[in-house]
Amino acid sequence: MIYHQLALNVPLYPLLTYAYPTTLPAGTRVAVRFRNRLVAAIVWESDIQPEIDLSKIRPIENILSDGWQLPADWRALLSFTARYYHYPLGQAVMAALPKGLRQPKAVPLPKQEHIYSLNALGRIQPAPPARYHKQNALWQRLLAAPATLHQLKTIHTQASQYLKQWQQQNWIEASHIPACGSIPTSLHQLNQQQQQASAEVQTKCGQFAPFLLYGITGSGKTEVYFDIMANIMQQGKQVLFLLPEINLTPQLMQRVRQRFPHTVTTVLHSQTAAGQRTTNYLQAALGQAALVIGTRLAIFTPMPNLGLIVVDEEHDYSFKQESELRYQARDLAVWRARQAACPVVLGSATPSLESWYKTRHGDYQLLQLSERAHSNAQLPQIHLLDIRRLPLDNGISDIIKQKLQTNVARGGLSMVYLNRRGFAPALFCDACGHTFGCPNCSAKLVLHQHAGQLRCHHCDFHQPIPPSCPECGNQDLTAVGQGTQRIEEYLQHLLPSARILRVDRDSTAHRQDWSEIYHTIMRKEVDVLVGTQMLAKGHDFPHLNLVVVLNADNSLYSADFRAPERLFAELMQVSGRAGRADCTGEVWVQTRQPEHKVYQALAAQNYVTFATAELAERQELGMPPFSYMAAIRADAHTMHEAQQLLRQVQQGIEQQHALPANVNVFGPVPMLMARLAGYERAQVFLESKNRRDLHHSISLWQNWLLHLEKSNPHTRWLIDVDPLEM
Repeated sequence: MIYHQLALNVPLYPLLTYAYPTTLPAGTRVAVRFRNRLVAAIVWESDIQPEIDLSKIRPIENILSDGWQLPADWRALLSFTARYYHYPLGQAVMAALPKGLRQPKAVPLPKQEHIYSLNALGRIQPAPPARYHKQNALWQRLLAAPATLHQLKTIHTQASQYLKQWQQQNWIEASHIPACGSIPTSLHQLNQQQQQASAEVQTKCGQFAPFLLYGITGSGKTEVYFDIMANIMQQGKQVLFLLPEINLTPQLMQRVRQRFPHTVTTVLHSQTAAGQRTTNYLQAALGQAALVIGTRLAIFTPMPNLGLIVVDEEHDYSFKQESELRYQARDLAVWRARQAACPVVLGSATPSLESWYKTRHGDYQLLQLSERAHSNAQLPQIHLLDIRRLPLDNGISDIIKQKLQTNVARGGLSMVYLNRRGFAPALFCDACGHTFGCPNCSAKLVLHQHAGQLRCHHCDFHQPIPPSCPECGNQDLTAVGQGTQRIEEYLQHLLPSARILRVDRDSTAHRQDWSEIYHTIMRKEVDVLVGTQMLAKGHDFPHLNLVVVLNADNSLYSADFRAPERLFAELMQVSGRAGRADCTGEVWVQTRQPEHKVYQALAAQNYVTFATAELAERQELGMPPFSYMAAIRADAHTMHEAQQLLRQVQQGIEQQHALPANVNVFGPVPMLMARLAGYERAQVFLESKNRRDLHHSISLWQNWLLHLEKSNPHTRWLIDVDPLEM
């Protein structure tokens, strides 16, 4: 028997050993028994010498991927990811695969699609009689231009039958569709800055070169991406394009189809149907697709001819996975570009401070777009409205009411931005002061008036709206604060003739909701948009000319040192939606702290000033990017149990004097949200200016946590490297 190390979806750090009569290539999908359950596994290493009793080694039962294996560079990427994020390799591997490849069954490889055309002999044949109108239309379509079976079936459902008949008569030619066909000339003329940025990247084709494309909102970063992509794909290379949000996909796909109509493009995100996602994944892995567009998980897509990676809105926190395998897709994109020896372009109007810092030190090359791409478009005017002495009606001042009424009367499109969904953040009893909290989390239940529920936005607990206060019986309960539903309802009274559309997680819960909303907006069937940060990310609504921001001050009170950076990026992005075409844009931000540095930088629309000041403050405090961090977290039924495990590890390491001197330990302390989904949560932060010493310390903590698992069976733990959430 030949012994193999396999990666299985189990929470064990060592790989497991199984036997097979012959040597299987690394990367082969197989089916094995684990605890009497048939599961899928990936061969990681073959022909090994087992260190355990041979009688305990179980056999590999089935080979699931005959003739195709997950490639070596993909396995190297997953090995690095598991090491860097201190996560079990088997679980990392399975997290990177689509659902179809995680199942213990064979999956057929997608066949490369054919394109059909009439050959010289076919073209001299008489067309089918006109009375057979569908058959005649099919012939005329082939006479006009080559077509795929899918295109022909839209004309005649029996197209495949007729194609087979005409092929037997030697009238039809069939050929494989190339991953990248002809690319038409762009309808957009790049300005000088765009041309220069594109040329800089193209000169680095075929070598590792990280670029930060810093362009103001509306500066045409996407057209720069497309220009580079066209050059790369025409050389027979593949392009990986990462987006932070699923909701950006419909708009991008519409532009992609216009710019690259003959390029095979696959989409990979969580709302793609499981079967289709597996097929798309395999198309990319087999080189059948030249362009792969996806959210963060798409970074793990095998691509044999990878020639370019684009990370759009690279600052966005959505690129960081916050559960299970806590990876940062933006950072892995840079690692993967180095592995593939290709350029990687990180684009944003508000780059992350980590990326900006790397341009200052020469690690990334900075490319700048300082003017809007549309010749008539100007940056919006940003007004800070001090509301400390102003009366508010449902959180809206009289000045804002007048602005909205005037803009609706003039036929403009307005956006009211409030990053809080639901009707109100809390329900309150005036008589006794009782508020309704989640029984599972240290958070208030949010009032969702339309659904008649109080909901927790953290664990999804919900209950009907109570008729009275459980403490005193008072039936006059008060909704405190504003959510998007409440603002929508208020604006319907304020602007009775306006067409108002709310855009948040609740209104886009189904797969096609956002696509329908987007097309409604583009058809100019909306007067006022009310929404959360979903509206702030990269959308292009040419006729949007007024943006109103409510309740932005809440973010200033966070204990997270990243809060100012996050708020500035959020406000700059939402402000940038206005005035992107011929109409002049206006932005009004209601605030009680107009003198705050974030708002002053926003009013000046000066990212560089903000980033310089923020980096100076981070340097003084020794915070990232001037140091490296990791969070070790423990969850238990009581806070005592959670902190006890962390203290036991800390004491064990201190007794051995094993921690490097330049690694600082803070905690254990309760997390900001101390209770979540029924578990009390505590954490320890490790911080160091030396990345290698930090990872050595994480490994020490990891080994101790594994050692203490049996004595703390009810306490869960996790490691978060480069955490974004405090």
